Amino acid sequence: MEATKAGRTVKDVPPQEFVKAYSSHLKRSGKIELPHWTDLVKTGSFKELAPYDPDWYYIRAASMARKIYLRQGIGVGGFQKIYGGRKRNGSRPPHFCKSSGAIARHILQQLQKMNIIESDDKGGRRITSQGRRDLDQVAGRVVTVA
Repeated sequence: MEATKAGRTVKDVPPQEFVKAYSSHLKRSGKIELPHWTDLVKTGSFKELAPYDPDWYYIRAASMARKIYLRQGIGVGGFQKIYGGRKRNGSRPPHFCKSSGAIARHILQQLQKMNIIESDDKGGRRITSQGRRDLDQVAGRVVTVA
């Protein structure tokens, strides 16, 4: 699996460091258009507050791109399950609740517009060759820094 000068791919680097590096890369590139509601919206109905981090949208986009790189064919419903969590029901027992589908859909559309992912014939999304190269370049840079 050689992709960069260092021969590192997304699978070879720690997930947290890769997502941090790729989210800053997405922010610097300026190709992602932030929706006007990013500062107001909760990431799921089970959340009580909106995210504190102002760059949460870029972090979620980087995380979703990484997940599509690792496992092709994930769609909006799959990401709703992945980013879902425990809903606290007060004195009643907690239950699992899916995250927002609009956020997942919008991020997937943005990544598709940047030509990092594309629609899969079998359903969901898959990574493009340009997207794979882009993610592997960032992974190679993460290794040299760490």
